Amino acid sequence: MDHMEDRRPIYRRLRDQIAAEIAQNVWRPGEAISTEAELAAKYHISVGSVRKAIDLLVLDGLIERISGNGMFVRRPDFQHAYIRFTRVWGSAGDRRIPQSQIYKREMISGPPEVTSALDLKDGAQVVRLLRLRIYEGAPIIHEEIWLDGARFAPVLTMEEDQPKLLYPIYENLCGAIVARAQETITIEKANKTDIELLGLRRGSSIVSVKRLSVGYDDGPIEWRYSRSSAADFHYKIDIR
Repeated sequence: MDHMEDRRPIYRRLRDQIAAEIAQNVWRPGEAISTEAELAAKYHISVGSVRKAIDLLVLDGLIERISGNGMFVRRPDFQHAYIRFTRVWGSAGDRRIPQSQIYKREMISGPPEVTSALDLKDGAQVVRLLRLRIYEGAPIIHEEIWLDGARFAPVLTMEEDQPKLLYPIYENLCGAIVARAQETITIEKANKTDIELLGLRRGSSIVSVKRLSVGYDDGPIEWRYSRSSAADFHYKIDIR
């Protein structure tokens, strides 16, 4: 923490130091980190500066404070993220997770939008996964999923019997932990692929969701493009 050429405030440097250590698995998701007093002693800075650094990490969603227990590396819960936008309900009124079917896996030269999103060189090799989400025997979402080929090649040869969610696979096979994601949602007209895969009528509208997932070091992990029928579109958010 004594880099004289670094003009950033000391609390900002500590924030970035802790974020880097989380990315390097010094502290893993769900684990407690050192107390504010311990961090202040370790880096020879004030507790006030430590607190400001932790406040930034909490704001960024990397750390959570649990009253009476301490501070923990936050593991985001992406399990139900997509059902904020689609109606997938069980008979008891509970939300359900559709089945997942990856029907194509390949290594190809990445298109410009993908390599740009994943911060790769033009034409770099990328893993491309095509996946259907199926509920009650009918496909409701189709997805293109893109990954850095050099880092995620094991995904191409993984066994078929895998969890419904991809993020645990990235962690177990490739050591990549997703910390957060940013989504962009638009309403578009269904294209030929939408009509064929989702059984839609010509002229139907679809919900297009582009998601960029990043790690604890803010480096891109996955670029995902999901499309589903707008007839099932549902959005709910609490503003507090």
